[in-house]
This record gives sequence, C-alpha cells and structure tokens, in this order.
Amino acid sequence: MSDLNTHVGPKNFSDKFALNFTKFLRFLADTFFKKRYGHRAVVLETVAAVPGMVAGMLIHFKSLRKMEDDRGWIKLLLDEAENERMHLMTFIHIAKPNLLERIIILIAQAIFIVTYSLIYIISQRTAHRIVGYFEEEAVRSYTEYLHELETGKIKDQPAPEIAINYWNLPLNSTLKDVVRVIRDDEAGHRDVNHNFANLIDSRNTFKKSEYTKEYKTENKSSKQQVKK
Repeated sequence: MSDLNTHVGPKNFSDKFALNFTKFLRFLADTFFKKRYGHRAVVLETVAAVPGMVAGMLIHFKSLRKMEDDRGWIKLLLDEAENERMHLMTFIHIAKPNLLERIIILIAQAIFIVTYSLIYIISQRTAHRIVGYFEEEAVRSYTEYLHELETGKIKDQPAPEIAINYWNLPLNSTLKDVVRVIRDDEAGHRDVNHNFANLIDSRNTFKKSEYTKEYKTENKSSKQQVKK
C-alpha cells in the first residue's frame, strides 16, 4: 500500500494549472454531491476511467507513427483505465444511480474526454500531473468515505459480488473492505502519474542539456575555424 498522505507540491506553471484545475473539479463535486459518497464515486470514477484510455491511445498512435517503443507506458495506462472502470462497475451496484445521475455521467464523460485529450496533446506532462492530483483528491475522498462507514454515519453493507471477484476479497467482505482496496488503487495511480510527469521532466531536461552541449560544440568549432 502506498503512503496515503503523499502530496506533490507544484513547482511551475504547469503544476499550478494542474492543481487548480483539480481543485476546481473538487469544488464542483463537493457542491453537487456533498456527503453522498456513493453517488459521487459513480460520477468521478466515470471521469477517472478516461485519462488512462486517452493517454494509452495517444501513446499507441505515437509509437506507431514514430516506430519507437513505448517503454511499457501503454499497458500501465490501459490497466489503469480498466481498474477505474471496475471501480465504476462496483459503485453502480452500491449507489444505484437514477436517470438524472446517468445523464450527468454521460455529459461529464463526453466533456472530459475532449478536454483531457486536448490537454494531453498540448502538454503530456501537465496531463499526467492532473491525474496525479486527481488521485490525491480521490484518496482523500475515500478516506472520508471510510471514516463515515467506520463511525456508523453511513450504514455498512455486504460487498458486491463483482468487487469480491475482482479483488479476490473474502466472501464476508463489506463496503468498508471495498473502499479500502479502491483507495489503495487510487494511491497507486497517483504515484504512477506523478512519476510519469517527473520522467517527462527528466527527459526534457536531458534533451535540453544535449542540445546545449551540441550547440556549444558547434559554436566552438566555428570560432576556431574563424581564427584559422
């Protein structure tokens, strides 16, 4: 299990944009759903299943276009999307969304697919940082949800069969057990996406240093030729 309290502080404009974008969406979720954690999870997991699929698809096409290896990113991202989809499938059995909530889900998904695709095309690094911050908020939300269950403010219930089968949980597992494993999943996705953003930083820094080194070498050669 990852450290549940991990937070990556913003270091530049890209990080600040990602964090503020996440805080804005958190504000909307808090305003609309308040303490209705099950219904909140249904809508948010619908959105959370988008980034991995979008990023995996775009990297897949890039790998084909440039005929270069993806270094394992595609599988990780598609696995993440599948895992988030299973979170959604689980909470559909728990929250049982009504027609209005299903319509909101469809609208939110459509908007976020377009928005995230554009962000990923413009700045892959920012897109992964956004997901990292999304998952930080998800960990906090599930921690609050678990607290409500443990204190009896929200009634516990048997775990859905789909969750027991997917996470190989004991047959007598309850919603509290499901929330714990989902929270751990989100913490893992948080770390993966923050690491992806950091790797892109490192790669860009390396390319910049190589370009600077090459420029200095060429400039030095030119000066030597002029002297001659």
